[in-house]
Amino acid sequence: MLTARSSRILGYIVEQYISTAQPVPSQAVADKAELGVSPATIRNEMAYLEKEGYLLRPHTSAGCIPSDRGYRFYVESMENLRLPWEEQRLISHTFHQVEKEVEAWVSLTATLLARLVQNVAVVSLPKSTDCKLKHLELVAVHGARALAVVVLDGANVKQKLVTFDGEVTQPALTTISLKLNNAFDGLTGREIASREIELSPLEKQAAGFLAEIMQAEDSKEYQEPYLEGWHFMLNQPEFASSESMRHLMELVEQRGLLRVIVPSRVDQPGVHVVIGKENKDEAIQNCSVVICQYGLPQEATGTIAVVGPTRMPYLRTIPTVYYLSSVLSQLVAGLYGRDLPGYQDIN
Repeated sequence: MLTARSSRILGYIVEQYISTAQPVPSQAVADKAELGVSPATIRNEMAYLEKEGYLLRPHTSAGCIPSDRGYRFYVESMENLRLPWEEQRLISHTFHQVEKEVEAWVSLTATLLARLVQNVAVVSLPKSTDCKLKHLELVAVHGARALAVVVLDGANVKQKLVTFDGEVTQPALTTISLKLNNAFDGLTGREIASREIELSPLEKQAAGFLAEIMQAEDSKEYQEPYLEGWHFMLNQPEFASSESMRHLMELVEQRGLLRVIVPSRVDQPGVHVVIGKENKDEAIQNCSVVICQYGLPQEATGTIAVVGPTRMPYLRTIPTVYYLSSVLSQLVAGLYGRDLPGYQDIN
C-alpha cells in the first residue's frame, strides 16, 4: 500500500509521462508537483517506487517512467470519472444527424472515439445471442426461385435466394409468409426448426429456409469490427518502429484483433482496462486496451474499445469509452423496444 505522498508522486509522474513521452527526473517533481518536501525526500520516494516496481528507469542517468504496475495503480485510483457535459451534448447531437441504422451508429462511434482520444478505436456490431423473428417476406423471382427477406429483432435484416421443389407464384408466397409470420413470430431459429405444426409441403420448405437463415446468423462467431484512428497510433513515439506496428497490422489482416483485445471478463459491467503485459497476446503487450461491452446483456451485445500505447490518456479515454457505450446501449435497447437508465459517473 502506498502512502498518500507516494501516490501523489506516482500520479504526477504518470501524467507527465503521458503528456511528454519523456522520462521524469526527480528535480521536475520537486519543482512542479507542489508537495512541500525537499528534493532529497522526493528522490527517496522515487527510489522506493522504483524498488517496488511502480517506476522504471530506462537509463541510469535519466528520470523515471511508469511501469505496467504504476499505470495499474494510477488507473485503480481514479474516481468519479465523467465526460464533460459539453462533449456529451455534442456527441448526442452528432448521433441525431445519422440514419437510424445500427451500422451507421457503430461506424460513427468508431470515428468519434478515435478523434476524441487520439488512438485506435475498435467497435463491433451488436450480435444477438439467439435472434428472434420479427417478419418474413417471400418474393417470387423466377420459376422455383424466391427471395427470402427475414427481419430479426434489433432491426437486423437478412436476405437469401432460395429454391423450392416446384414453381411458386407471388400469391402463394404471400400466403405462406402470412401463415409463417403468425406461427413463428418472436421465435428463435431453433424453436422454429423444432416446432411441430400442420404445414403444407411448400410451407414446410419455407419454414426450413427460415430456420436455416436464422441459425446461420446465430452461429456467426466473428464480424469485422469498425476500426478508426491508425494515423493517431502511427504518430506515437512508441510505434515509430515499423516492427512495432507490423504485429498489430498482422492481427488486423488476420481478422484477429478483436479476439485478442477482448478480456475474458468483458461481459461484466463497466469499463475494463488491460495494461501492457496483462494482455494475453505478445503482439499487443506494449499497448493498453480500454474496453466495454454495450447493448442488452443476454440479448444483443457488442464491444467498444480503444487500443493505444500504455502511455495512454486514461483520464480522458475511460469516460469517453463509457459514455459512448452508454449511448450505443440506449440506441440498441430502442430497437428492442426497451428503455435503459442514462449515463452515470464511473465510480
